[in-house]
Order: sequence, then C-alpha cells, then structure tokens
Amino acid sequence: MKINIEKNLVEFTPENSDETIKLQSLWRMMVDCARFNRKLVPIGEYIPQQSEFARFVIEGEKGTGGDEYPEVYVDEDCQCICYTCNKYAMLKQGDRIPPCCGKLMEALD
Repeated sequence: MKINIEKNLVEFTPENSDETIKLQSLWRMMVDCARFNRKLVPIGEYIPQQSEFARFVIEGEKGTGGDEYPEVYVDEDCQCICYTCNKYAMLKQGDRIPPCCGKLMEALD
C-alpha cells in the first residue's frame, strides 16, 4: 500500500488486488453518506524499531438504518442539503429525504 501525505490530506493507493479489496471494505465501513462518517483514531504508539504496524480504532456511529427517522418524501425533483456537513443529495419526486448528521436533510428551494 502506498501512502501519500500532503498537508492534512492522506491518500492510500493499493498496489495489488488484495489491497484494493481491503481498502474498498474499509471505505464502506467508514463512509455512510446518508448518515454518519466514522473516523480512524490512533491507539498505542508507532515506533518502527519496535513494531511492524500502526494501530487505529474505528470510532463513530455505525449506520443503523432509517427506522429512527420519520419518513418524509419530496413532492417534486429537488436538491437537499445538510447544513451541518454541507453534503448535497439530488432527489426525484417521491424519494425519501435522507438523514445526515443526526437529522433529516433540508430541501433547497
């Protein structure tokens, strides 16, 4: 796995198919665009002379499904926004408004 660090941006580039599968699995575990994103938090310490790996724990809410939010549907095609994280979602007539950051997204005029 190739790791590139540029200021506060970190890029992981898989170098074989096994790493591609593992990175895709990690991505799906970390990102839930309709609800919460999780984060990697370092644990312990990483000293190359003493250890072959760095350890992280995954923190944050795991996607639990939409049952905890009211079912609200749009009457016409529109764009919704989460004012907390600035994510947008394009919805078609009859689509359910997705939750994001602990509440339902808001339809833009």
